Amino acid sequence: MKKLIIPFLLLIALVVSGCGNNSTNKTNNTKNEENKSGTITYQSENGPVKVPANPKRVVVLSSFAGNVMALGVHLVGVDSWSKMNPRFADQLKDAQEVSDENLEKIIELNPDLIIALSTVKNVDKLKQIAPTVTFTYGKVDYLTQHLEIGKLLNKEKEAKEWVDDFKKRATEAGNDIKAKIGENSTVSVIENFNKQLYVYGDNWGRGTEILYQAMHLKMPDKVKETALKNGYYAISTEVLPQFAGDYVILSKSQNQDNSFQKTDTYKNLPAVKNHHVFEANMEEFYFNDPLTLDYQLDFFIKHFLGN
Repeated sequence: MKKLIIPFLLLIALVVSGCGNNSTNKTNNTKNEENKSGTITYQSENGPVKVPANPKRVVVLSSFAGNVMALGVHLVGVDSWSKMNPRFADQLKDAQEVSDENLEKIIELNPDLIIALSTVKNVDKLKQIAPTVTFTYGKVDYLTQHLEIGKLLNKEKEAKEWVDDFKKRATEAGNDIKAKIGENSTVSVIENFNKQLYVYGDNWGRGTEILYQAMHLKMPDKVKETALKNGYYAISTEVLPQFAGDYVILSKSQNQDNSFQKTDTYKNLPAVKNHHVFEANMEEFYFNDPLTLDYQLDFFIKHFLGN
């Protein structure tokens, strides 16, 4: 009886293996057929979307312009925040500023792909113009987000290579910084915008992802208590001492009212007295795309380590 069972089991294994191979072959064949037809299917958070395998005219209505540019894909239209970033000026000089409310302008650009946040308006109308993929901010971490955009643009390999390299560089720099400033030193990220001060958690751009997620530097308890959940928290100058860490990354613009820096409250902060306030250009520091992250990492290495 055993002699009969063994060949029978082998036969089943061969059949199952063959089915598995057939399934894999079908998937590969589908991908090959799509690539030949010039499209791929991206599994978005809202379901599968057929998009160009090699997009040539991309419109970004959100903070993902740097992700697209880092992967060498041409942008024809971007949001106002990306357009006013000085570090993007050269690459975006020919791109038009667009918004989700100016559909006529987007139509004129004849895009073959539109990328936006899930909060964008007129999604259904945008989908009639070109394949449209939206992302919910913070649904995945900042590095996974770049990998997703890599998949969308059919450049997953390039995206993964950058992510792996960045994680290595950020970890090494973080170790060096902690060795210099001490494991228990705290770092705050503070921004002045429209006469209002804000402190930031660990996922709201301004270098927070690098400082807190990649380098694991410490956040002041008061910042952790108020800004970690929502990403940011508005504060007044009077309470600034409760939120300022041993080191402060101050995101500011010369076009804003920075008079708070002339107050005694600000001048008496330990970080100010110890020359531990590192000022960054607000317009350059907003995002968490690869181009901005590379710049932010260099900024931190230079200011913390003097390199």
